[in-house]
Amino acid sequence: MTSTRSVAATLLFASLLAAVASAQPSPRNQPGAPAKAPAGLTALDALHARVDKAAEAVLPKVVAWRRDLHAHPELGNREVRTSAFLAERLRAMGYEVRTGIAKTGVVGLLRGGKPGPVVALRSDIDALPVTEDTGLPFASTARAEFNGREVGVMHACGHDFHMSMLLGAAQVLAGLKADLPGTVKIIFQPAEEGAPAGEEGGAELMVKEGVLENPKVDAIFGLHVGITPLEAGSISFRPGGEMAAGDTVTITVKGRQTHGALPSAGIDPIVVAAQIVLGLQTIVSRQVNLATAPAVITIGMIEGGNRSNIIPDQVKMTGTIRTFDPAMRTDIHARVKRTAENIAAAAGATAEVGIEIGNSVTWNDPALTARMTASLKRVAGGTFDPNAPVTGTAEDFSVYQQKVPGLFFFLGVTPKGSDPGTWAANHSNRFSPDEAALITGVRALASVAVDFLAGAGR
Repeated sequence: MTSTRSVAATLLFASLLAAVASAQPSPRNQPGAPAKAPAGLTALDALHARVDKAAEAVLPKVVAWRRDLHAHPELGNREVRTSAFLAERLRAMGYEVRTGIAKTGVVGLLRGGKPGPVVALRSDIDALPVTEDTGLPFASTARAEFNGREVGVMHACGHDFHMSMLLGAAQVLAGLKADLPGTVKIIFQPAEEGAPAGEEGGAELMVKEGVLENPKVDAIFGLHVGITPLEAGSISFRPGGEMAAGDTVTITVKGRQTHGALPSAGIDPIVVAAQIVLGLQTIVSRQVNLATAPAVITIGMIEGGNRSNIIPDQVKMTGTIRTFDPAMRTDIHARVKRTAENIAAAAGATAEVGIEIGNSVTWNDPALTARMTASLKRVAGGTFDPNAPVTGTAEDFSVYQQKVPGLFFFLGVTPKGSDPGTWAANHSNRFSPDEAALITGVRALASVAVDFLAGAGR
């Protein structure tokens, strides 16, 4: 963990640098003019100090942006107000702004004062169909339609944090424009949680519509709050596979409807479905080699029947399959299909299995991760773990990583002193991340952009 002494030293360093800069009223200190590092400091040291100072200055705006966005969440591909909010602020910072990418996506471009590579920073912008129960004064009361039903809408996965921190980093980088050796591309992506049924969306559509081109991106960075139980300001990640591939399985069990008191006169798809749920668990626990890589099969939804004394004609189950190894992913898909079909056949029923391929493994490019490790260690406000365990959650950031080198890291938001075992995590209606982590997120995003452009870590 970062010591009190190191924090104090960082603040003292920033203060001394500001004093040196203000005491030299030469053209290099005029707004927009390239800055020269004081004697004894490298140009990158000077940029780091400016990043830290600018992050502190923009923090009140970041908090206000976060609370506004939290109070006005919108579901995937419907982020109309959110998109306008983000575009307006990027334009005010001097970015070249494009809107309407992948329906409601926003891209801002900042061309540095010196030639160099192109770095992208990405945030997701959509909310979840969750009715908020945090008790916050800026809690969401939004309602919307989702899958034909009216639902509450909440930023229950921290995307309000992601957006506000990326806006903060964008502001910091705009202040460094004259000294940036390259170009920064800010990407605000809709529908990370998934597009509405029958629609395209998310990172795949962003890439399809050219978000990584014109100019071509050389590396991309992103972060996610929570997921891990680390306290606010902590940073964790790992090289290689970090988050799981996530696929959706749908199983429709067809039996024969009959009276609930006469089960032998029909074929009960509810009992068959229950047997299938249990059978699927043996795939992970008994059939695949978990020493190769972890895997999870979860059935999260079962629909069947409409009356207590009627055995229905069919039952529909939907679940998720999480894997980290491509060969194991293919093998588990085959085993799920075989298990469901054979259990159903044993009871005289049938099972139709459909598997929708979802996000691939979120894969942190090892070389890029090694380059940026020092950058993230410098700004971590708590625990720093560059070899964090894998997580079964999935992210469509992986789509970008299949095209260009990328690094995705986690920012701890658990309030200091709270019990990680009882604190409400992502996707809970009581998810309330600690705003103390916001400053670390702003510094981290701005720092990896600056360091990549400057060639740090090579």
